Amino acid sequence: MSESFENKIDKIEKLLESLNDENLALSDSIKLYKDGLKLVNEARDMLENAKLEITKIGEDSE
Repeated sequence: MSESFENKIDKIEKLLESLNDENLALSDSIKLYKDGLKLVNEARDMLENAKLEITKIGEDSE
């Protein structure tokens, strides 16, 4: 089962909090940044798919 949009957003928020830690090592920052970008892209894809689905539903109801 795929992860929900809301769950991805929660993870992104936690990553951002971690990135704001001034004691975070550079290598850890890079890993968190990469993980965050992946989550953002996945969430963006989910939004785009939802938009397409809503558009199709609207067209089908006309």
